[in-house]
Amino acid sequence: MSMNRRQFLSRTAATTASATLMGLTATRAFASNEEKINVAAIYDLSGGLDIYGKPVMDALRFAAEEINAQGGLLGKPLNFIAYDAQSNMQLYAQFAQQAALRDKAAVVHAGITSASREVVRPVLNRYRTLYFYDNQYEGGVCDRNYFGTGVTPAQTVQKLAPYAVKKWGKKVYILAADYNYGQIVSNWVRKYAAEVGGETVATEFFPMDVTDFGAAISKIQAASPDFIWSALVGGAHMSFYRQWKATGMTGKIPLASTTFAGGNEHIVLSPEECNGFLVCQNYLQELPGAANADFVKRFHARYGQDYPYITELAMGAYQGFMLWAEGVRKAGSVDRMKVIEALETGIAIDAPSGRVTLDPATHHCVLDVHIAEVRDRKLNLVESFPQQAPSDTAGVCDLLKNPTDNRQYTIKF
Repeated sequence: MSMNRRQFLSRTAATTASATLMGLTATRAFASNEEKINVAAIYDLSGGLDIYGKPVMDALRFAAEEINAQGGLLGKPLNFIAYDAQSNMQLYAQFAQQAALRDKAAVVHAGITSASREVVRPVLNRYRTLYFYDNQYEGGVCDRNYFGTGVTPAQTVQKLAPYAVKKWGKKVYILAADYNYGQIVSNWVRKYAAEVGGETVATEFFPMDVTDFGAAISKIQAASPDFIWSALVGGAHMSFYRQWKATGMTGKIPLASTTFAGGNEHIVLSPEECNGFLVCQNYLQELPGAANADFVKRFHARYGQDYPYITELAMGAYQGFMLWAEGVRKAGSVDRMKVIEALETGIAIDAPSGRVTLDPATHHCVLDVHIAEVRDRKLNLVESFPQQAPSDTAGVCDLLKNPTDNRQYTIKF
């Protein structure tokens, strides 16, 4: 059944509201005088980035509920505190401070865009509150208080760009969101495509609120590339795929992306608007294996069989939460430095996406990644690449040797 954006957001809003009640019920299973462990999540549940934030919040809450159902952490229940940043950077800063000072959260999971991450990160550093950024992003952040559990370009772009060049041809036209993520990822696309003989014929950047892509489509038609690389982000940018189809170009010039489907675009759009697109992700709901099948079954039992799709970003959040919990167990404490030191031992979990291991030097994850083709609202597995390192600049960020390092290393191209 076709699902438009309004139906999708209505559905995820309902599941988020339901999750609040279920989370409270799970906590009541503990003694009323039991000390709770506060954990906070700050995401976009409204505004232009809610297509990403709502599924992520659902996954985080689900993880907290599962842990509570198993007895909590260190014998204490988790108190899950959710904030809606409304795609507003000022609210991100405000809620990060509240989570640290008022809630005294043991950990904060927060941020979709790089901009929101860079608002939250210094606040949590200042107040010594542990920060997990669970989103796929442009890579390179080096900060001992920070753990990045999503995929980086070294894991996804590094696989998809050469694959697309070999499959479709050398000329690539890049469309990207005009902020830190889009600008840096575009450089990674250029690098990895060039390494196999590819050529970037043009790169165009678009503010997050742009919905008219007519001029860009005309430029693409004139340039006649072998394929398009999309690093577009957010609900407004979904207009490109509809306008591309309306001009009759879908299927004539193929498209590759590491952002497409992260906000369930393949569910919201019609199959005719996106069939044949190639993506590269750590997680696909369609992944084979008993662990994933069991997870999907549990998740649907919690949120309903008609839940739209479990996105890669949602899985990154679930995995990030479970890694933090494993760090707490190993540390025997929620003390920030004790948990950091425990995580730096190279903690690993077996997740629905496969083995997930924290790299002690970079605070990022070693992950499996998969190229998939969009087909009739599903992501059909094409090729898998097990246990990919999070950085191709090993030794640049080494928090074991330089624990006070605090910067973002970026590619120079």
